[in-house]
Amino acid sequence: MIDTLVIAIVTIGYCLMSRRLSQSVVTAPMVFILLGFLLALAGGPGEGEIVHVLHAVAEVALVVLLFLDAAQTDLRSLRSHRQWPVRMLLLGLPLAILLGTGLVALLAPGWPLAAAALVAAILAPTDAALGQAVISNPEVPERQRQSLTVESGLNDGLALPVVLMLASLAAGVETQETGYWLRFALAQVVLGPLAGLAAGWAGARLLDLARARRTTEAAFEGIATLAIAAACYVLADLIGGNGFIAAFTGGLVFGHVHRGRSTFIYEFAEGEGQILAWAAFLLIGLGLMPEAVAYLDWRMLAVILGSLFVIRPLAIWLSLAGTDADPATRIFFGWFGPRGLATALFALLVVPQIDPLQSVPILHLAVNAVWISALLHGMTAAPGARAFARRRQ
Repeated sequence: MIDTLVIAIVTIGYCLMSRRLSQSVVTAPMVFILLGFLLALAGGPGEGEIVHVLHAVAEVALVVLLFLDAAQTDLRSLRSHRQWPVRMLLLGLPLAILLGTGLVALLAPGWPLAAAALVAAILAPTDAALGQAVISNPEVPERQRQSLTVESGLNDGLALPVVLMLASLAAGVETQETGYWLRFALAQVVLGPLAGLAAGWAGARLLDLARARRTTEAAFEGIATLAIAAACYVLADLIGGNGFIAAFTGGLVFGHVHRGRSTFIYEFAEGEGQILAWAAFLLIGLGLMPEAVAYLDWRMLAVILGSLFVIRPLAIWLSLAGTDADPATRIFFGWFGPRGLATALFALLVVPQIDPLQSVPILHLAVNAVWISALLHGMTAAPGARAFARRRQ
């Protein structure tokens, strides 16, 4: 009960100071992951009691945030400025996995190549929750914010088939038949968007119809929006598509089709999404971080820092070569790719599939990457965004 009271007090304090904190080097993920860690040190529940709850909370939070970020994206503007996110997704993500595999193989020469590639794939996706401080900052030009939103919204869905394939290879499991993983990946990236398009379009039309006929109340439209996000994810999962890609695609369509574009809907739904994200970071700190920190050594730290400071910036720089992205924009994109809920989820997903001698270090590495990224990217989000905005002006 005392732990619950402490969580409530910290949450109230953060909310009361949120405007000031949004302009500082302190972010919500930093606060709640640290709070969870301190509660764990004070005798909180162990890892086994947290994992199942964390998986569900993080997954729901990621779906809601992806849907809402996409829904508030200007689709018309994105169509005319799609070169940057397309390059970062189709070139930057594979490059990050390839370069990251080399880094892990160099620093952990005893690991099988499949395990090294699995670590690189888990560390490659960026996080919509940790990126909120930048992509919601009006000082950053709209094109840059939209590019980061699209990249963080789609790269975890594109990385998931790669993560699952590499987990099978690391576990020594033979694929069912030739071409299985190609068909699986194609189903994920084709059926997922189709499910999101259908559910997002239908949800927006039904909401508009209910509003036109005055059969709904404004207070319930936000709840309906959350249910539409869930429908995108579940429908994609039922037909074999990727739920995260479906949530983001559904959000794009919903925001484009929905006529009301009521700020209340997005404010309500975004508030719920933030609560879920804060809970997920709290659970990471509470259930996974103590053991992960104890496992942290110089090799693991070198992999994490190399991924943050070298691998992603280099992959993004190369992927944007030949575009109209200037050096400052490439550096900005390269740095603001935080690792968060997707990285933790992917690690939890593959742990049961592979040998504990490999899965335990991979899980600890992913958790350490999340809290280190939350700290470094949180501290640089507000000042970095302001500095970039001044340079653009």
